[in-house]
Amino acid sequence: MSTKPLAIVILAAGFGTRMKSSQAKVMHTLAGKPMINWLLNSCESLNPEKIVVVIGPEMPDLEKAVKPHICVVQKVRDGTGGAVRTAMSALEGFGGDVLILLGDTPLITPATLSALRVAKDDHALAILGCIMDNPHGYGRLILGQDGMLENIIEEKDADPEQKAIQLVNTGAFCADGSQLCGWLNQIDSNNSQNEFYITQLPAIIREQGGVTAAAIIKNPAEVKGCNTRTDLAALEKTLQTRLREDLMNEGVFMQDPDTVYLWHDTKIAPDCIIEPNVYFGPGVTLESRVHIKAFSYLEGAHVKAEASVGPFARLRPDTQIGKGARIGNFVEIKKSIIGPGSKIGHLAYVGDCHMGEEVNFSAGAITVNYDGFQKHRTVIGKNVMVGSNVNLVAPVHIDDGAFVAAGSTITEDVPADALSIARDPAEIRQGWAAKYRKIKEAAQKKSRKRPKKAS
Repeated sequence: MSTKPLAIVILAAGFGTRMKSSQAKVMHTLAGKPMINWLLNSCESLNPEKIVVVIGPEMPDLEKAVKPHICVVQKVRDGTGGAVRTAMSALEGFGGDVLILLGDTPLITPATLSALRVAKDDHALAILGCIMDNPHGYGRLILGQDGMLENIIEEKDADPEQKAIQLVNTGAFCADGSQLCGWLNQIDSNNSQNEFYITQLPAIIREQGGVTAAAIIKNPAEVKGCNTRTDLAALEKTLQTRLREDLMNEGVFMQDPDTVYLWHDTKIAPDCIIEPNVYFGPGVTLESRVHIKAFSYLEGAHVKAEASVGPFARLRPDTQIGKGARIGNFVEIKKSIIGPGSKIGHLAYVGDCHMGEEVNFSAGAITVNYDGFQKHRTVIGKNVMVGSNVNLVAPVHIDDGAFVAAGSTITEDVPADALSIARDPAEIRQGWAAKYRKIKEAAQKKSRKRPKKAS
């Protein structure tokens, strides 16, 4: 590895018009995080002296996303060469290695960036190349007999023999910072787009007797760029595979990994089991031996050890599930603490609630937390039995050991170890159903005998 100082330039000024979006292209998210930040994470792991991000005019969201790194504005979008020229104002006097990266190639790894620096050692320039089965649309890297890079040929300028080359330019460069500014000033815009392209650098350096190298990788997914929504979906798929594999390598078991969706900050401890078709939104933490069953959706939730959730459960933000608790099918929990060992088996809603340990919250029971103006809190003590189809109208407190009878609507606090029943008294009317049916049958017969009106 080079011991020279390192600076990194990231080109991120593109609007991404083909994405049909008002957002800057690199602000589109992968696993909930802007793609520019995935690239920045890889860059930061190399401990560079500076990271300079080239942005376009009026991109405040992008400027905020890359802080505390330096932003420079490319006022005229005149190509990649013009973009790097813009960045040189922030690198005045810098003589180390300069990595030049594309902001819309977010999944490049620190190991690959390090390999590019190694290839640059003792050379003027190194370019990251990739072997692709289908190289259509990419510039081809032309290597000499000594393995050094001689030229980059764009596809539109390539002859049939050159088009057959599978080694392509990924857009990642590592250059000698002490000479980079001079090379950039020699780039011309004699092309169909009238723009300045850094792909001219190898030819410029060779004309001056310099040597350019290529670092070659074999994984196209790592250097895939993003120009369309289809590309964005492909990057998401690649990243999700990487995130799943990282977790499984740490001891998480996923029965059908391809159906599990993870957020960038999802934390899952070893020995957890994740069944198929589970979605993790932002801010989810699972402690060890948690079991998430199929078709569950979690966001902003902390699930403690040995608990189970699902199938078909939803945990919303600010929810904490206690150790060994059981959350069953068609249960929704929001902004609540569920105590250790408590059970919410099925068909229930718990919102704005603090539930103690070993509570049984039965089918159809809900906390009625909203009065049309404000949210109110329900407090349930430990060892409480809440029967089926109970409405707990907040604010209300159910103390330790209390029983709430099925079908009750509770509007007052329930003392410890008490039974609370809040139902209308049952009424039985003997013979009512038979009389009702006779009335209905008579009405139907009368309707059928009524003469039809002439048309």
